[in-house]
Amino acid sequence: MFDMFGMMGKMKEVQAKLKEAQDNLQYITVSAESGAGLVKATVNGQRKLLKIEIDESLMNASDRDMVNDLVVAAVNNAMQSAAEKAQEELKKHTEGLLPNIPGLDLGSFGL
Repeated sequence: MFDMFGMMGKMKEVQAKLKEAQDNLQYITVSAESGAGLVKATVNGQRKLLKIEIDESLMNASDRDMVNDLVVAAVNNAMQSAAEKAQEELKKHTEGLLPNIPGLDLGSFGL
């Protein structure tokens, strides 16, 4: 027999764990670089850009397009790494609470 109250209690537990995981994402920081370390971007697990570091040798560079490309590449790399870390954090907090459903995209929970 289906236990509706038990299922509702389980859903509240899942919601609480998801909220906790989302709140903790601000403490995950990821850095990535481009141009062999000439540009470094740091983002958090909430995919917010925290810092951009540009090597001094690029500050006088006449090729602004190259600097722009390196900044975009570093930020994109950091965002991708942050998304992966956020997924890991979410899975860690919800392990055993959600059934293993093929194709379930945990990213739809706002991560």
